[in-house]
Amino acid sequence: MLKKLLEKHFGFNSFLKGQEDVIHKVVEGQSAAAIFPTGAGKSLCYQLPAMVLPGMTLVVSPLLSLMKDQLDFLQGNHIPAARLDSTLSKSDYNAILESAKNGKLKILMIAVERFKNERFRSHLKKMNVSLLVVDEAHCISEWGHNFRPEYLKLPAYQKEFGIKQALLLTATATTQVRDDMCAKFNIPKNNVFVTGFYRNNLFLQITPTENSEKKLRLLQKIQKAPHDPTIVYVTLQKTAEDVAAFLCEEKINAHPYHAGMDNEKREQIQNKFMDGSLACIVATIAFGMGIDKKDIRRIIHYDLPKSIENYSQEIGRSGRDGKPALCEVLANRNNIHILENFIYGDTPEKKSIFQLLQTIKDNKGFVWETQTTKLANELNIRVLPLKTLLVYLAMEKIIRPKFTYFGEYSFKYITEPTNIISSFKEERKQFVTAVMNHCHTKKIWTHVDIQAILDSYDTDRQRILAALEYFEEKGWIDLESRQAVDVYDILNQAFNIDDMAEKMYALFKKKESLEIQRIHKMVGFFESDACISKRLAGYFGEHLTKERCGHCSFCQSGKAVLPTTTELKPLSRFEYKKITAEFTQAVGQQSSEVNLTKFLCGIYTPVFSKLKIKQLPYFGIFESYPFLEVKNWIARAATSQPSV
Repeated sequence: MLKKLLEKHFGFNSFLKGQEDVIHKVVEGQSAAAIFPTGAGKSLCYQLPAMVLPGMTLVVSPLLSLMKDQLDFLQGNHIPAARLDSTLSKSDYNAILESAKNGKLKILMIAVERFKNERFRSHLKKMNVSLLVVDEAHCISEWGHNFRPEYLKLPAYQKEFGIKQALLLTATATTQVRDDMCAKFNIPKNNVFVTGFYRNNLFLQITPTENSEKKLRLLQKIQKAPHDPTIVYVTLQKTAEDVAAFLCEEKINAHPYHAGMDNEKREQIQNKFMDGSLACIVATIAFGMGIDKKDIRRIIHYDLPKSIENYSQEIGRSGRDGKPALCEVLANRNNIHILENFIYGDTPEKKSIFQLLQTIKDNKGFVWETQTTKLANELNIRVLPLKTLLVYLAMEKIIRPKFTYFGEYSFKYITEPTNIISSFKEERKQFVTAVMNHCHTKKIWTHVDIQAILDSYDTDRQRILAALEYFEEKGWIDLESRQAVDVYDILNQAFNIDDMAEKMYALFKKKESLEIQRIHKMVGFFESDACISKRLAGYFGEHLTKERCGHCSFCQSGKAVLPTTTELKPLSRFEYKKITAEFTQAVGQQSSEVNLTKFLCGIYTPVFSKLKIKQLPYFGIFESYPFLEVKNWIARAATSQPSV
């Protein structure tokens, strides 16, 4: 039956390795995990069962690009599928929700943050969901290379919305990460399927390259076959712009791609690359996840990747057609400190953690409401580490997330309010009248004063929101929501602030240490004294019997030694007061050794963004220096300054 469905809906004659085993388990009503390398057909493991299972399959994916490519494929095969994201118009968004509730969709794709949306949650309760799919499931593990705290809530969401099955998909899970993520979803070991990571069509090349030689070496590689689809990976956005400009000057059809571009521009570039009109993309890690272009012939790392996991993911995008592909790293040690600085930037100061704990302890009552972005600015903690901190506090049973609601609802009238009221009778009419009487119009938009409605009429918030959504469904209003507010139960206010701040800070320092180790493990991997293919497979738990693959740089030319070519000016030769004065003045009370270090190393914080610190002279002057070395220099220099 499965093979008939495979041919009917997808046009394939046979399954790839591991696919049929996973699909059997899912179709039988069991939860499972598929640990397949990039490009090995993980998506089919939910796409085919979705056609068999009675309800809808809900897919959680971390990136819009992942959703877009998969959706194009599904719709091209006449499979009823849709995605919910911020790019949709209001009418399209509502139409998709209605299709999902009416059982007309087999697959719905969302980002994990969608679960926090109050309106979406109310709609989800009306949907018949058979299967929860977690794409890039390694994000759920703190031991994974790009842990996302929101993913930790997915097992709870599965229970809350009564979804019986879960399917976990990832390409980059070590044995530890695999065990961790499966334990969270209670997936037994015999329902975990791992296919080999080894691919004999990829040539893994580690090329020790001085910084001054990189551009020329890159150009020479591309000029050999200028029309071959190529991704060049870099660390920084400015490097992407610079290298792409250089290649264009040399008549190579190249374009930068990074998170600093607007979504429309990035989508245009991606589409050109996919249809073959653009041969080369110079990108940060913002590009590539979910890209299913079969004929990528070259993956060139102009800078070191962030980790072995990232490296594996990125090279896995090449040669999916089975033909030979080159995966080359132009390797030296010069950007190691830049990679490290990204990690240091995510570790909050202990005083910021203390401040958050004080806020929770001082909260009146057992319910705490907060806006993440506002809180991040107040504490000067980046949004992602702040979310991680809140998850840690939930794990300590100090707080428990309840839901997210929007602090502000506004709408535009399409139908006159008197006509809306007259559509109802008796008590419903009284209720709708109370709602309308507390909606205040300014020019085009009408603001809903929810508290005033609650004060004037015996009702609850959910009924008010349900009424507004009903008005929108009827085409009477165009509804908008803003200012997401996260609601937490406070379970414990008796904790010792000092002890808990120390404990939370230690967790972040441990995470910081693990991430730093991950970078150095990767450098050690590139300087391997053994076959690179064998070591890469072994890192993910696959044992290759042969000692040499024959198609990596170690097998052909031996061990690589990564040079350090940049000679950094000693920090002692910089004038402390000169390079710090404007920053100290701009930041005021937020100034600290850590914040000053982040400023000089070019690391953003919420306070920096608010105060436009990037525009100050000397921002990022030490981006190539070790973070801790800069921090220690600041400590010494500050104490040696004459007191005023």
